[in-house]
Amino acid sequence: MQSKELLDLAVAALEDMKARDVCVLDVATLTSITDYMIVAGGTSDRHVRAIADSLVEAIKEAGERPLGIEGMDAGEWVLVDLQDVVVHIMQASTREFYKLEKLWDMGSNGAGAGTGSA
Repeated sequence: MQSKELLDLAVAALEDMKARDVCVLDVATLTSITDYMIVAGGTSDRHVRAIADSLVEAIKEAGERPLGIEGMDAGEWVLVDLQDVVVHIMQASTREFYKLEKLWDMGSNGAGAGTGSA
């Protein structure tokens, strides 16, 4: 599956589960580890885990497998590594504390990393 197709599938799965403030970052020019990073919010630990479960299920149904999943036990911040797309699903307080969107946007020297809601 191409990076853009994987990205679109991931965003659709997040939106289906009512993830909050889905932000897509094109980081291909900033790092070699992934092409896209998605940051999304959940309202509680249960919601964060449910969003991640739904995302993983959608990816598997499309014939792909995540490389790794971290943080499902606590549900505060779940990372789903899809290789070309890395998805961070966070509770609001965690997202505010780490500010991943700003971190990656700063790496682009103010030119913007393709940030914006999907």
